[in-house]
Amino acid sequence: GDDPPADLVVMAVGIRPNTALAEASGLHCNRGIVVNDTMQTFDPRIYSIGECAAHRGIAYGLVAPLFEQAKVCANHLAHYGIGRYQGSITSTKLKVTGIDLFSAGDFIGGEGTEAILYSDPIGGVYKKLVIKDNKLVGGVMVGDTVDGVWYFSLLRDGKNIDELRDHLMFGQDHCGNLGHQGHNRASSMTDDMEVCGCNGVCKGDIVKAIREKGLFTLEDVRKHTKASSSCGSCTGLVEQILAVTAGGDYSATPKTKSVCGCTDHTHEEVRAAIKQNKLLTIPQVMRFMEWRTPNGCASCRPALNYYLIATWPGEAEDDPQSRFINERAHANIQKDGTYSVIPRMWGGNTTPSELRRIAEVAEKYSIPTVHVTGGQRIDLLGVKKEDLPKVWADLDMPSGHAYGKALRTVKTCVGSEWCRFGTQDSTQMGIDLEKTFFKMWAPHKVKLAVSGCPRNCAEVAIKDVGIIGVDSGWEIYVAGNGGIKTEVAQFLVKVKTPDEVLEYTGAFLQLYREEARYLDRTVHYVARVGLDYVKKKVLDDAEGRRALYERLLFALSVERDPWLERAKEGKLKHEFETVAA
Repeated sequence: GDDPPADLVVMAVGIRPNTALAEASGLHCNRGIVVNDTMQTFDPRIYSIGECAAHRGIAYGLVAPLFEQAKVCANHLAHYGIGRYQGSITSTKLKVTGIDLFSAGDFIGGEGTEAILYSDPIGGVYKKLVIKDNKLVGGVMVGDTVDGVWYFSLLRDGKNIDELRDHLMFGQDHCGNLGHQGHNRASSMTDDMEVCGCNGVCKGDIVKAIREKGLFTLEDVRKHTKASSSCGSCTGLVEQILAVTAGGDYSATPKTKSVCGCTDHTHEEVRAAIKQNKLLTIPQVMRFMEWRTPNGCASCRPALNYYLIATWPGEAEDDPQSRFINERAHANIQKDGTYSVIPRMWGGNTTPSELRRIAEVAEKYSIPTVHVTGGQRIDLLGVKKEDLPKVWADLDMPSGHAYGKALRTVKTCVGSEWCRFGTQDSTQMGIDLEKTFFKMWAPHKVKLAVSGCPRNCAEVAIKDVGIIGVDSGWEIYVAGNGGIKTEVAQFLVKVKTPDEVLEYTGAFLQLYREEARYLDRTVHYVARVGLDYVKKKVLDDAEGRRALYERLLFALSVERDPWLERAKEGKLKHEFETVAA
């Protein structure tokens, strides 16, 4: 792996219950809200379960104990039996793609324990099993966690492992936590073995649902049992259980997914129908394609709305109620119900006049936080919804679209104008790009960056489109991503002039707008179609490239600045008015 330099490393190591309300109510708290074996707090009328509860000094941050606690609590509330919660034996699997780590019980060991170790540094595998009185009491596995479930069952059941000891380290033909090892281990599992640690689902729960409800697909199982619906690390195992239980009726996960549960049609089929039949409204699409539900859902309506306005700009109906709340309010809603406002600063540049207006607005409307963003802009946080149009009017600056599936920022360095290493005027190039593609809606957010030399101060390698100035022109990179999973942008083409930068960039963005599935970033789109396909469309076909660019410019010509419309023209004024009780 890499060894990056760092001055500070921040790591999330667990949960800390929020006990403020409980303490204010007079309940005793330490690591959490203290409960007894029936999950009652010090006030017997109040129960507490899950991550906020502390039972016998332990606050569990896992799902499985929550289910065990809930059963005891429900029995007590219903006066059914005398169930008591006596703590949980827990196991943990790290849910990070590409990192296999499993631990359970006491994997440190101590007096009276023995340890069996297996270490393969070259293969990236480490295992440690801790034994006491011929019983497995803990274990940790790195790199190969396929037998984690089996080890946990031995630990939980307190099984004597004397006869298994010789080959214990090498596992059994029992099911692992992934199910992608080439062998179908599902048939060897007992019904009480846990499959989905996120949601506490055992094999028996899945088998019962498959048989009683006639389930044949992974999506069906997810819907009815919640297995494989969270981190997804047990997906392969759930599919194996489906194959074993449903037999020939099992339907493997399709390669193409439908838009949502309201239809069997794929994103590509919907877009083709909109284009071929000139469908201009969401109801028209739903009627034509025989949607199962009359009004769709929160998944399909935003997708349909985008496909319509991207296919027929200026003609299709843009339905505000089919957009997410941030796009309806044209500001980012925060956790306290207020909003953030980020005005556009072309290419990261601003002026003393703009800065004065920002300061005056922050003071006038008592905006509590003024924050400099990573995209070279200023964020006003804590704006009341009813103040949004007034804030926009007083700022008198264009919308930064920081709230939308749209062009966000064009990050720049100072380039050849100021930097002694700069080879091209990256600032002006960034301004030209941002002004050209301003108001562009897309399947997902789009971020650009321009660096004036290969030193790459603007971080172009993790942007949807990144441009680097070199002595002989500009290098264009596409499909970078700096989100949850960082992806380095791929080289697309080298051009000579700023006009060529605009044309090639615009053609790529329009290709993405026309062909990507809603909520796919450029990295997902390029991964699906392949960079060679993009090059064929954008580089090899000059006429097609110009047509793509011209279609994008036309689409942008019919868009308006939403802040200008609402602040100065009063559009949708009622959306920002306080409704009296």
